[in-house]
Order: sequence, then C-alpha cells, then structure tokens
Amino acid sequence: MLICVTNRKLCRDDFFDRIEQIAKGKPHAIMLREKDLSIPEYSSMAKRIYEICVKNQVTLIINQNLEAAAEMKCPYIHLSMPDLRKYKQEIKHFSQVSASVHSVSEAREAQALGATYLIAGHIFPTECKKGVPPRGLSFLKKVCNSVEIPVFAIGGITSAKVKVVTQAGAKGVCVMSEAMTCLKPDELAGNFRV
Repeated sequence: MLICVTNRKLCRDDFFDRIEQIAKGKPHAIMLREKDLSIPEYSSMAKRIYEICVKNQVTLIINQNLEAAAEMKCPYIHLSMPDLRKYKQEIKHFSQVSASVHSVSEAREAQALGATYLIAGHIFPTECKKGVPPRGLSFLKKVCNSVEIPVFAIGGITSAKVKVVTQAGAKGVCVMSEAMTCLKPDELAGNFRV
C-alpha cells in the first residue's frame, strides 16, 4: 500500500494538477503535509485536495492539523509523537490515527496511546534528511515485530525497495520526493504495488 506525502516545494509543475494525477492512480492515501502553512492556508488547501480525493475515491490524511481535520470532518489524522501525547483525548474523534515513530519504544507508546497505524523512518538515505544516518531495515523489522498495528515505512523508498520493506514486515510505504517529482504521477501507485 502506498501513501503519497505532499511537499509542494518539491513540485515543479502545478501542485493541484499533480495531486489530481496521483489520486487517479489510486494510492492507498494522500497525506497533506505542508507544515509551513498557517492554519487558514492549510485549511483552504485541505478543502481543495479533499474534493480531489473524494472524486477519485482516495483517502485524505490530514497531517498535524487537528483543527482543519475537525472542521472538515476528515476522519484521518497523522501526528508526531509529541502531538500524539499532547492530544491523546482529541484523537478519539478520528477513526484512523497514525504517528511518526523513530524507535521501538515510541512505536509501543504510540500503539498504547491509540494510534491505529505507524509511520516508521527514515529507513534509507534521503535528501529530506541529509546528513542524518538512515535507521535501516533491521530497525523497521524491530518496529513491525514490536506492535500489533500496521507499520508503513518512510524515507528513501523507491519502487525497487518495496519488496524488501514489506519482507521486513511493513504493511506499506510512504513516498514524498518521487510523488512530487515523477514524470507520470498517475502511474505512481501502480509502480509501488508488490
């Protein structure tokens, strides 16, 4: 399963057109990241992307922005560990809650706090984390084995690496750079199927 993570700053063409093309390819979900936007800017963008996702029957995951998700009645939210801890009461309003984890102890804690799936990383070297060593497949396997909820891998994931990632126990992968830069975004999800 593929979750496409947005980063409009990496996108060289029209951002909304790219989202439309990605959605046509039917990934598992699109996560609207865009951390630098104000809440009103994020909410405005989220509403537009939500329409694209609904039209193409693709799940939209709101990243960090509980206010926007609640306003839109979007049942899917992704949080950092600090925010998962902080908003442990509020997450009960969402049917799917994911959390970014960087250790086995965080994975177990996130599951205990109510996360329904995890995003573990970064697994391979990536431009987004230049100079930070990747955690690797052994880390991913330990995380997958430590929890009972699905784990998605993130960080340096390419279609050529999907098989080894799923063999390590991951349910799926998250892709940002390739999603925002590939030549045929409508074919992206198909390229990441095992």
